[in-house]
Amino acid sequence: MANTPKIGDVVGDFRLPGGHLDGDTFHRTDYALAEQRGQPLVLAFYPGDATPVCTAQLCSYSDGLAELQAAGAVVWGISPQGVDSHEAFARDRRLKMPLLSDEGRAVAKSFGITAPLIGLRRSVFIIDPHGRLHWKHVTAVGATYPPAATLSAQLAALTD
Repeated sequence: MANTPKIGDVVGDFRLPGGHLDGDTFHRTDYALAEQRGQPLVLAFYPGDATPVCTAQLCSYSDGLAELQAAGAVVWGISPQGVDSHEAFARDRRLKMPLLSDEGRAVAKSFGITAPLIGLRRSVFIIDPHGRLHWKHVTAVGATYPPAATLSAQLAALTD
């Protein structure tokens, strides 16, 4: 397993398929890390669509999305499920942020967060506008996640 990036490291580029819900339309597209340069990016890795803790986490971030966006951030949810599963999850829970599919877990592996049995460790990474890792939260077991308010505080620290 690869090591997780260290604070200050430049995060390697990746491109994943995904989509986001806008009203009743789910827009599918590819998302590339390099295309986000110039603004902070929150990457929320989660083990599975529609599971209890993942649902609570993604709903929390969706509900707090306006505050995160007010800090200039883009928020992506990333899990191993396919885009069809993400669409059903987004529609069921009315999630407002893009959900990206890392079916081969290549991106999770590059962040050093793959894990036996669960697939990946629940993790959140904040990348600064220059592509450097600003903050991270990686769980050992996967039942906890930082609330949106914690993410907002970390994003505010980028402008201090």
